[in-house]
Amino acid sequence: MRPRPQIPSEIEEFRDERWRREATRQIETAIAAERFIEQIGFAACLTDSRRPGPSLYVAVCGRRDAVMPRNVQKDAEASLAWTLKDEIVGRGKIYYGKLARGKAMFLAPRMIPYFHAVWGVRRSDEKRRLSRHAQAVLKVLRKEWEISTADLRDASGVKDRTAFSRAMDDLQAAMIVMPSEVFYQPKFTYIWTLGVGRFPEALRRRVGRETALREIARCFLAGAGMTVPGEMARVTGLPRPDAGLGNRALVADGYATMPASGVYRLAIRST
Repeated sequence: MRPRPQIPSEIEEFRDERWRREATRQIETAIAAERFIEQIGFAACLTDSRRPGPSLYVAVCGRRDAVMPRNVQKDAEASLAWTLKDEIVGRGKIYYGKLARGKAMFLAPRMIPYFHAVWGVRRSDEKRRLSRHAQAVLKVLRKEWEISTADLRDASGVKDRTAFSRAMDDLQAAMIVMPSEVFYQPKFTYIWTLGVGRFPEALRRRVGRETALREIARCFLAGAGMTVPGEMARVTGLPRPDAGLGNRALVADGYATMPASGVYRLAIRST
C-alpha cells in the first residue's frame, strides 16, 4: 500500500481558516452556520477530524483535532451542532439531506445544480431508477407536499421500518425529497417535503455532467487548498474516476496544478 501523502502545514493552516477550525471563529448560531456553508459551498453535518472535508461539527468545535465523543447526548458541542442542524433545516435557506453514500450534507444553493446533475433522478427516470417502495412514498409526498414520518409510512403502505428508511435514503440521494422540519414533542419526527418546493430554480437548472464535476472539484479545492489521492472522492461521495475528471478539468483551466499523480493544488491561493 502506498503511503498517504502528507498535507503540508501551510495547507492545514489554510484549511483552518476556510473550514473554521479556529477557536476565534467557532460557529455558534444558525445564521453563522448558513454563512459558513454559503462560503464553503458544501459541508458535512456531524463528521469529525477522522474524516476529511469541511464539517459543521468541527466548525462548532473550532479546532482541527475535534473528535465526536461516544456519549453525544452529554456533549455540549455535539448538542449544539445537532441543534443548529435542526434550525438550518427549518429555516430552509440551505439544502440538507443524505446524499451520495448516505452522507448527511449541507449544500449552498449555488451548488445544488451541480450535485443534482451528478446524482439527481429526473421524473422521466423514476420508474427505472427508484425502488417500488421509494415510488410509493414519492406518490404520497406529491399529493400531500409535506407530511410527517409516521403519516408517510402509513399512507405509502411501506410500514416495515427498514424498507421505509431505505426508500427515504434513496429519495434523498436522488435529491427528490428532503426534511423540512424536525419536531421532538410529543415525539421525535421529521416533516418531509419535495426538494423542488424549496429550491425550484436550482433543481430545475440543467447542467452538463462534465461541468458539474469541474465545479464540485473547484468548490472543494477553493476551501481545501490542495487535495491528495482519494480525498475529494471521500468528501463528496464521487467515484474516484469522476473526482479525477473534475480535478483535471481545473488543471486545464489553469485553476489548479498537479505536482504529483492524484495531487492537485490551487494555482493561486489567497492568504
